[in-house]
Amino acid sequence: MANPYRELFNAPGARAFVMAGMIARMPISMTGIGVITMLSQLAGGYALAGGVAATFALATAFCAPQVSRLVDRYGQGRILPVAALIGGGALLMLLLCTRLQAPNWTLFICAALAGCMPSMSAMVRARWTEIYRGQPQLQTAYALESVLDEVCFIVGPPLSVGLSVAVFPEAGPLAALLMLAVGVTAFVAQRSTEPPVHPHESHHQGSIIRSTDVQWLLLLMVAMGMIVGVVDVVSVAFAQQQGQPAAASIVLSVYAIGSCLAGIAFGAMRSKLPLPRLFLYGGLATAVTTLPLLLATNIFGLAVAVFIAGLFFSPTLIVAMALIERIVPPAKLTEGLTWLVTGLSIGVAIGAAGSGAWWMPSVRAADSGWRSLPARWCWALRCRAFVTSNRPLTSPDRNSPKS
Repeated sequence: MANPYRELFNAPGARAFVMAGMIARMPISMTGIGVITMLSQLAGGYALAGGVAATFALATAFCAPQVSRLVDRYGQGRILPVAALIGGGALLMLLLCTRLQAPNWTLFICAALAGCMPSMSAMVRARWTEIYRGQPQLQTAYALESVLDEVCFIVGPPLSVGLSVAVFPEAGPLAALLMLAVGVTAFVAQRSTEPPVHPHESHHQGSIIRSTDVQWLLLLMVAMGMIVGVVDVVSVAFAQQQGQPAAASIVLSVYAIGSCLAGIAFGAMRSKLPLPRLFLYGGLATAVTTLPLLLATNIFGLAVAVFIAGLFFSPTLIVAMALIERIVPPAKLTEGLTWLVTGLSIGVAIGAAGSGAWWMPSVRAADSGWRSLPARWCWALRCRAFVTSNRPLTSPDRNSPKS
């Protein structure tokens, strides 16, 4: 039986840009937690560390779509080195300001400028799309990228924290900076697989976020991210409630493993169902699989429930990426993909803050956090119902999104 993932790499240059993209995307998962670890050691507290890290996260959410919009207009080879130079240079200045004990306001400015780092996962997906547009292999490619995103966020944070604790405080963010420089340089060197700059038609001027369909998909990704944020924070509160705080890392790893395995399996499938219908089914399944979390009474039960809850996350994300490829014109593809990734990140932050674990006792946080999941998914399903009923998603003319 043929391996669909091995077949992906039959395309010339695919292996090289995937490996380079994997290195280049690691800083997104390493920088924020690395900055927190660094400043908590050198500045003596989490208030400043959290504020600087939050500034970086917000700047990334704002800047990444703008960088991708420029990439769509001028090409990866021209924009990515500049964005990486600005973002990486600002991160280096942040490390220097921290070491030299510069005024706190300089840290916030550097963190904001560091948010200019490009969304490398969107860049890699754009290359896959150019190679396999309109072919079944594109779903497999998106599945591979979703799994690599999961691996990035499994490996990146502990690597960054471990370096900052075991070597020297700035080691984690510095490693992220080096990976950004090496990864982006290697990625843009793969000129043969770089997507061409598609012509911008007059009715496609402006940002793709003006499209109603993209706005609803963005809201959906925010809702999905909120679930991840709740699971992250409330799992920690639940483990503390059970007197086993170290077990939280195991629970979160199980969640990621479930999502990765499901993504791999889904990418190997060749479903004949229309994407909008797959999207709706994925939403229903994701909503249903969060319900067992309400029944967890111990760590083992929580791990099982979290594993089940993660099974449909990656497949739904894969379908969402495929839908954005359908509804945006080729000249706006990278920006559209980046908006979905940005929405997911915003949702994680909202879910983590809204779970209540930061300001309520752990028992109450766990109970209220789990009970909030059905309400959050009701909102997500309303988004899905709107999107799947919209004509542009099923229309063969994907070059005519609303604007």
